[in-house]
Amino acid sequence: MTAEELLQTVAQEVSVCQRCALYRNTAHGVPGEGNPHAEVMFIGEGPGYHEDRQGRPFVGPAGAFLNELLASVGLDRGKVFITNVVKHRPPENRDPVPEEISACSEYLTRQIAAIDPKVIVTLGRFSMARFFPTARISQIHGQAKLAEGRLVVCMYHPAAALHKLELKQTVIDDFKRAIPAALAEAARLAALGKLGKPEAKKDDDDSAPPEQLSLF
Repeated sequence: MTAEELLQTVAQEVSVCQRCALYRNTAHGVPGEGNPHAEVMFIGEGPGYHEDRQGRPFVGPAGAFLNELLASVGLDRGKVFITNVVKHRPPENRDPVPEEISACSEYLTRQIAAIDPKVIVTLGRFSMARFFPTARISQIHGQAKLAEGRLVVCMYHPAAALHKLELKQTVIDDFKRAIPAALAEAARLAALGKLGKPEAKKDDDDSAPPEQLSLF
């Protein structure tokens, strides 16, 4: 199957998903959208009110800010892929719980495999925790680290910057500095054959994360 077909299959499954209780009292599943061959993939936390109404990720105020951030580094939504760790809106926009994240994990794994991005940008601590479960976002935001065969850049969630104005300039600065640098480094590593799809054995290897946290 092509990347487009794989992503469409995931989207269809999300539209009827009942793996956890999040699907109740929601209007739409929100599988994600964007370029199936994107070099950069953005992973947020979960859909909000506007996302649930439209079935699209990051279309509310946080999405408008994300669009501005993308433009600041010469990207737009058509060039990247945007999704979340959970595909239905948590009630009242609360944080997703581990059981919900686990229920959606396989969807996200398949999306990453289909797109095979060179750089993954996590937006918020819940998507960061997929790759760096013991890290604190306050310590590694704006940094690019090698994990699962890709460069992962951890960022504060755009919504956090809207709720805490002291974070807004930090998010802007992180985007402008880290994403172009990560793309350049990804190109260098790819040319050396050091960037690629993760090995399946790493999923069950509890000793792997320390070696993966090599900052460039």
